Amino acid sequence: MTSHILVVDDEPTLVATIKYNLEREGYRVMSAADGAEALEIARAERPALIILDLILPGLPGLEVCRLIRQEMRMPILMLTAKADEIDKVTGLALGADDYMTKPFSMRELLARVQALLRRAELPAPQEDVLISGDLRIDLQRRQVYRKGEALALKPKEFELLLYFMRHRGRAFSREDLMNGVWSYEFGGDSRTVDVHVSWLRQKIEDEPAKPTRLITLRGMGYRFDG
Repeated sequence: MTSHILVVDDEPTLVATIKYNLEREGYRVMSAADGAEALEIARAERPALIILDLILPGLPGLEVCRLIRQEMRMPILMLTAKADEIDKVTGLALGADDYMTKPFSMRELLARVQALLRRAELPAPQEDVLISGDLRIDLQRRQVYRKGEALALKPKEFELLLYFMRHRGRAFSREDLMNGVWSYEFGGDSRTVDVHVSWLRQKIEDEPAKPTRLITLRGMGYRFDG
């Protein structure tokens, strides 16, 4: 089945270019020029993926991302012209799956789209529960519990913890984690991994500044000891 993609941006030339390239790859493409229209289309059409600019007239892109993530689970790829890292971090915290900073190549955009769609279509894992000490992941509910209490994890925090728990004791570089969790084919900003590890430590470590589970490997990356 052909994937339906929603492109949200108020730059007509960029939208036309993205639409042209996506349609060449066989995707069906819709577009919206502002946040309110994007929400209306997303709710009515339920696209397979949303490409969302952060700077929009009316409703800002970050608010659109937050509202969509409350209701729907399709991947969101953010576009931003801002160099400020806080916008990227905020977008990821609100539930976006990936981001690209303008200007970008269409080749890389297509690769990111393909990776996100592939990941969204992966079959549900066969195991029902993973346990590590006082941590328990309920795969059916997509819920993590610590000492019996449910943890409020962001989507990528959940996926990162799940990846670590499935590969306990194994050393990972940041690039390994980008490929395994974010499925980047063209690399990415490894600070994304550091930010998500920091968030996870706040929730699963007794002393986040002195982690005993998510161990930093100097000059390499991380290891989950559980």
